[in-house]
Parts: sequence; structure tokens; C-alpha cells
Amino acid sequence: MCVEHLTEFHGLKVFEFPAEGRKDGLPAAGEVAWRLGHDWSADKDIEAIWPVFLESVDTSRVTALIFGPWSDHMYDEDASAEVARLVESADRLPSLKAFFLGDIVSEENEISWIEQTDLAPVLEAFPGLEELGARGGHREFTPVRHANLRTLRLESGGMSAAVVRGIASSELPALERLELWLGVENYGGDATVEDIAPLLEAGRFPSLRHLGLQDSESQDAIAQAVARAAVVPGLTSLSLSMGTLTDAGAEALLGGQSLTHLAELDLHHHFLSDGMVARIREALEPAGVTVDLSEQEKPDEYDGQAWYYVAVDE
Repeated sequence: MCVEHLTEFHGLKVFEFPAEGRKDGLPAAGEVAWRLGHDWSADKDIEAIWPVFLESVDTSRVTALIFGPWSDHMYDEDASAEVARLVESADRLPSLKAFFLGDIVSEENEISWIEQTDLAPVLEAFPGLEELGARGGHREFTPVRHANLRTLRLESGGMSAAVVRGIASSELPALERLELWLGVENYGGDATVEDIAPLLEAGRFPSLRHLGLQDSESQDAIAQAVARAAVVPGLTSLSLSMGTLTDAGAEALLGGQSLTHLAELDLHHHFLSDGMVARIREALEPAGVTVDLSEQEKPDEYDGQAWYYVAVDE
């Protein structure tokens, strides 16, 4: 569940562009991350607000841009028109370094109802882009080569295997941070460990320093794969958080390759026993690893069976 809008993006405070537009009182174009979204009070969607933004702001200096809800009936529309709108205006945004599509909270639309679209055209239109993020149901990602992208963050309650495979087939030599919320099969999250395997190869993304494979109902299997993955020695931080990690997955991590070189290991929202929590702390914290073991969950019980749940699905 996503309950708060972004307040900072690409190192900049977020500023909500007023739907009516104005030139007086606006911050300098390059000093904030500009957020545009459907104005509920004025009943204006991004299609109406976008031309006002282009005329009111010196977009040649805009470095960070966020799209929130694109309309009041977005559950019937994917984000393809918003991507097209941005791509068509690429010449007006020569300094753009960061873009986030779908800064939408649960009271506006559940994450599983947000229909995303192929983000590869954004990367193709903005060769200088350094950070790309999106929230929603990710179904496709055309493999792309991009020389400057450093951060890719896709949030989802159910991410298609096609997206994982598309990213793995992309050439992203500058990519330092990759974060994927994989979600559950019930909402389209059908990526398997086999689909994820190419992301775990050494040299797939030679600059990668942070890897997040999160929010998965197969978190134990992912942890077992990560425990022997060639990519791990080159990382400085690793996140296997938000999913259904149990003692079985944590045992694999402890019994696999050393993780003491990491600065951070994020396992928050997990189903580990008290004893396993203590073992992980004893193994890693004396070596200087910051370990996030917050949100220790207990499985729900239905008909005598334990049910493990991810942090974000619907």
C-alpha cells in the first residue's frame, strides 16, 4: 500500500504545479522536482495541465519531473498517452535527468489498478536521463541501450516476467541502483527465479551497487539464488525486503557467500523467527553491516494453514 506522495525526488524537494498555472511565485525551474497530476477540485487532468506547464515554466532548466494521477478515470486508461506526451515534448526538456510515472497513493487508485506502459520510449527520447521510476502494473519493457541511466525503480503489486526479462536484456552500463517490486501472481506477478537469474550474473550491469528484488511471494527462492549469485560481491547494498522471507531463505543467505562486505542489508517486512533475527545480527552487524529487520510479521491463519503476505499487492 502506497499512502504518501513523493516529497523528494532526485535530491530535490517536490513542488506541485498548480493546475491553473502562473508565473509569479513559482520556484526556479531547476530547484525543485515538478509534480503534475489530476486536479480533483478543478477536474483537470494532465492533458489539460501539461500545455500550461510548458508555457509557465522554463522547461529548458527542469531536471526532475513527476506525473501523478493522469485523470480521474485512470483505471480505464494505461499510461501510454502520458509517455507519448512526455516523449513528444523532449525538445522542451533538454536538461531532464529524472522522471517518475505514477506517483499515486492508495486513496487515489490502488497500485494493482494503475496500468503502466512500456517505459523504453522515455529512455530512448532522453539519452541524458539518470533516474527512472514508476508505480503500477508493469506488463512490458522493450530492451534498450542507455548510456547514462543510474537508477531504475519499478514499484508494483504484480510485475510481469516480460518486464524482468526486458530489463535483463537491456544494456545499461551506468546503472548503479536497480529496485524491482515483484508482487504476487494474483496481480500479474509471474516472474520466476529463472527470469530473475540474468540479473544475478556478474557484469550484466557493470556499475551496479544496489540490487533490490523485493515484495515477492517467492522471497525464499530469491534469497537462495542470491546466496550464490555472482553479482553480490560487487554490491554495497542489497534489499530482499517486503516479501515472504522466512527462516528457510535467511538460512540460505547465512550459508551462502559472505555478505560482510555490504554496507546495508534490507530485510524489512519478513517472517523470521526471533532466533533467526538474532543470528543475522550476530553474523553481520559486528562486520559493520547495517541490517534492517524491522516489521517482523506473523503469518495469518486460515483453515489451519499459515498464509504469508507481501507488503504491497493490491
